Amino acid sequence: MDDAFFMSEALKEAEKAAAAAEVPIGCVIVKDGKIIARAHNRTIRDNNPVAHAEILAIQKAAKKLKNYRLTKCDIYVTIEPCAMCAGAMVWARIKKVVYGASDIKAGACGSIFNVVQNKKLNHYVRVKSGILEKNCSKIMRDFFKEKR
Repeated sequence: MDDAFFMSEALKEAEKAAAAAEVPIGCVIVKDGKIIARAHNRTIRDNNPVAHAEILAIQKAAKKLKNYRLTKCDIYVTIEPCAMCAGAMVWARIKKVVYGASDIKAGACGSIFNVVQNKKLNHYVRVKSGILEKNCSKIMRDFFKEKR
């Protein structure tokens, strides 16, 4: 399995979010080449400002592995994570974050600031971006175009 395959799985989650009128962000967490958790945004449905796809997926993965440290896991997310989600990745000790499209308004993996690679923190997350970028950007663009 490669990055494009896992990002396409994250896009399926983003489509679920869009169908539920949530901001279409999807996420999967991978360990040893297998998806161990998947989620999409549920902030509106759950009336929960922290119900971002990444947070929900991290919670599921930790529960599945019975460990709050996800040291051998990679996280795939359609849009560059925000500061909250990037911070959660650091605390979970995620090995690598792979995202599709940059977020020039709230991105915390290099666009606005870089939480996951801040040398003052106790963990460093590798970053890879631009995987299926056009598809990831399109689902967001189409969602907000419809909202306007």
